[in-house]
Amino acid sequence: MTRTITVSFGQNSEYEFRISDADAGSTTRDDASHWLHREYQALECESRNPVGKILLLDIILDIAKYGGEARFAAGGDWAKRFAQCCAAALGRDVRVDVLNHVVG
Repeated sequence: MTRTITVSFGQNSEYEFRISDADAGSTTRDDASHWLHREYQALECESRNPVGKILLLDIILDIAKYGGEARFAAGGDWAKRFAQCCAAALGRDVRVDVLNHVVG
């Protein structure tokens, strides 16, 4: 099975990554979570939650936002690793809509 990770920055700015089971399987859910948390900190993302609790979906959305469209447009290693970690952490197809602040 192949997972599709789509990152959208608007109607004409969508980037799709297909992650095979072999690629997703090479990253455990814990490894994916650790990578996502490290990137969240490295990009100096700011929590929108005043209580301080950050949900995984918020982390994914913020990494896409703070990482910037250029990284996804380039389709390099960072964007592929992001998609791989999303697939491994969530175990399903994912659409990250940065403009509308939705991960579905």
